[in-house]
Amino acid sequence: MLDPIVYTASMNDHQRTWFYAEFQRARKDEVVGVLLAVFLGGLGIHHFYLHRNGLGILYLLFSWTGIPFLVSLIEAFFMPARVQQYNASQAAFIAGQILASGGHPPAPAAAVTGAPHCNACAAVIEPDASFCPNCGAAIAHPFRAQTAV
Repeated sequence: MLDPIVYTASMNDHQRTWFYAEFQRARKDEVVGVLLAVFLGGLGIHHFYLHRNGLGILYLLFSWTGIPFLVSLIEAFFMPARVQQYNASQAAFIAGQILASGGHPPAPAAAVTGAPHCNACAAVIEPDASFCPNCGAAIAHPFRAQTAV
């Protein structure tokens, strides 16, 4: 099991929030990986899930033989470890990027008329985002508070 504390030990609270927001978006689920290997492994979908596109294409090309299906049933046993390895590499990459930036998010994109912006860094954000992808600040949605009542 991945322990994000290892990657966030030298980060301040702002950086840690930014890390968790980015890692939550990048991480993959072990159960989904196993299910994809068992049910759609003959098409290589489990490899595409972990961004191993070369192997996914290879499985797809040879799917008519049935061999990729048999291999994927064996690979289903190794998928939890592969997903954990993928998540660890993503966590290390994200932590490295945050620490390399000195804790400052990248410069905000040019303002887009009508698009929602983060109040903390003025970056353009997705309308349904809970956290800013640039600075990790929590996004307040005025219409969400009204519907929660």
